[in-house]
Amino acid sequence: MDFKMSYMAEEWSLKMPKGLDLKVLHHPVTMKSVAHLIIAVNRLMTSTSGSVLSTDFQDENLLPIRLKSFLEEESILERTGPPPQFTSRGEIECTVTDSQKRSLVLVQSSMELHAVMLQGGSDDRKVHLNMSTYAHPTPIAETRPVALGIKGTNLYLSCHEDDDKPTLHLEEVTDKNSLTRISAESDMVRFLFYKRDTGLSISSLMSVRCPNWYISTAQDDDQACRSGHQRHKPLSVLSRG
Repeated sequence: MDFKMSYMAEEWSLKMPKGLDLKVLHHPVTMKSVAHLIIAVNRLMTSTSGSVLSTDFQDENLLPIRLKSFLEEESILERTGPPPQFTSRGEIECTVTDSQKRSLVLVQSSMELHAVMLQGGSDDRKVHLNMSTYAHPTPIAETRPVALGIKGTNLYLSCHEDDDKPTLHLEEVTDKNSLTRISAESDMVRFLFYKRDTGLSISSLMSVRCPNWYISTAQDDDQACRSGHQRHKPLSVLSRG
């Protein structure tokens, strides 16, 4: 036993109830062992049982004290377990149009996606999205979590509050592996949307971070996509391949 453990044993022995002594027979292997020791000693010191303070106190009297410590530890571990995670399952290339048949176009100067009525021969301006699908830690009926990235870039759609109002953004993600597993309690959930299919290739995309806020397009042509309460204005999500 090293000096620190000898000192701790001596210190706690002085605090033991009259008639009881504390001996540490071996060095605790982990901090968990030290915690068990301290909890057990505290149980003895705070016990209201007369047997603890008497010479009749025997080894079997330690059983309920130790058992209570283990039960409390298990309860704490259950409450402090790892938060649920969204886990990536695959990726699908797709295009998105709104109810007016307008396509999404990237405007580099403002880093926005605009809904534009494309004329013949300008389809090359249309944005193609890589839609990553996720396994939901607590599945919600008829929805699937997805992340939406612009093909050929590191840009991803996200939704988070600006001045307390949910707002749609394009953000650069330099490490795409950070989107492989997303904790339900992390700030990274801003990149996730619940995709709900309401018809053949017709879907709504609701923010996971900001419930009841959806990706939507403006009424006028060539305006930025935004987040809003417009679930009744679904998008057409067409997968390729």
